[in-house]
Amino acid sequence: MELRHIDEIRTIIATGRVFTDESDRFSYAFDASFGTYLPDIVIQTKDVKEIANLVKFANRELIPITPRGQSTSLSGGPLPVKGGIVLDLSVMRDLLEIDEEDLVAIVSPGVLTAEIHKAAEKKGLFYPPDPSSSHVSTIGGNLAENSGGPRGLKYGVTKDYVIGLEVITPQGEIIHTGGRTVKNVTGYDLTKLIVGSEGTLGIITKATLRLIPKPPASTTVMAIFDNLVDAGRAISKVLSSGILPSKMELMDQASILAVENYEPTGLPLDAEALILIELDGHPAAVSDEAMQVSAVCKEIGAREVRVPQTQTEMDEVWRARKLVSPAIARIKPTKISEDITVPRSQIPEMCRRLQEIRQKYQVHLVVFGHAGDGNLHPNIVCDKSDHEEMCRVEQAVTEIFETAVQLGGTLSGEHGIGTMKSPFMEMELGAVGLDMMKRIKQAWDPNHIMNPGKIFPDPGQKLVLTDE
Repeated sequence: MELRHIDEIRTIIATGRVFTDESDRFSYAFDASFGTYLPDIVIQTKDVKEIANLVKFANRELIPITPRGQSTSLSGGPLPVKGGIVLDLSVMRDLLEIDEEDLVAIVSPGVLTAEIHKAAEKKGLFYPPDPSSSHVSTIGGNLAENSGGPRGLKYGVTKDYVIGLEVITPQGEIIHTGGRTVKNVTGYDLTKLIVGSEGTLGIITKATLRLIPKPPASTTVMAIFDNLVDAGRAISKVLSSGILPSKMELMDQASILAVENYEPTGLPLDAEALILIELDGHPAAVSDEAMQVSAVCKEIGAREVRVPQTQTEMDEVWRARKLVSPAIARIKPTKISEDITVPRSQIPEMCRRLQEIRQKYQVHLVVFGHAGDGNLHPNIVCDKSDHEEMCRVEQAVTEIFETAVQLGGTLSGEHGIGTMKSPFMEMELGAVGLDMMKRIKQAWDPNHIMNPGKIFPDPGQKLVLTDE
């Protein structure tokens, strides 16, 4: 970046901070995925007009600009792959307003998702989207990636609760989409288009989120299986029996062993899989559904079904599920966290195919995730300094994606495409479908300044996890 550009940026960002030292910029060069990309400059400001003027300048001078939250992305979303400007939106966290009458929350992009949960629940309300990183991820990042979470089974994902946005376009104009009403069919739904666009169509500076009344009761069922495929069959059977749990999480044996070695919680070490099921609603309905779910799981082949009786016991069960990711990270230095989604009817087959991939490529593959909506997280723990192992990992990840698409599924349920999955976009969408998306991008951002290098693959681009 030229010195004159930096001088003009300092003039534009009158109330914020401008970082140019390499040590500061390096802190913004990576996320929770692969790759390190050093930005030319990093900006922090809470002033929306300053951001708009910055974007106008970047568009005029053809300087890439990459929005960034807390950088918990697992797909490379906030990586400045083309250099340029990183805009740190995590400092925009001053607005968190709960409107009990309209059942909405008005939030700044830097507010942590867990803070929205707490604020809503204090008023007896409920913001359902609950990505596992909610205690550290910003709502702006959730909006950019259309994050999901365990409750996606019953309540949907982030986009289902966004009814209005304030957005800065790639030309530096401030626009408002949607509003404060749940029903709104005025023209194209730009709100839904922007949510999940991974910062490639604009910068979100404010959001209006829909809230719902908090369910009065909940309970948990743990079903233990000696066969992973049977666990997958049980998930399908529960859902087809007329019961819709709020959560339905799967842990395979590798997940169980990792958790018990990391922080023992009393999980059965010899089980091949277990399902954690949360039911919520009216107390009488919850109790009856827990009995029905238990019966279905036993019918399919569960060797044991446990129903925690106290809140402490329930919290302990769910804590074990949340420990999976940090637990497996201790096995080897590199953790590749993938997420694929298949139709519910294909969950048993996907489980079977994942077992085959584990054996075929001899990789340490751990399977867990939000199995109730078909969103599985096949994680591979490895050592990125071992070139031979990483070559096998690349092949395994590629086959995981191919299998998900073959079974009628999708490359990503909640992590987004970013840089990690862009080589596989045409495989799922087809050439025409991908071209339609490119045409939308071209119309919105003709100078391609907004988070370039994401979603759309470069010609011949392949998945590369090795250093060569």
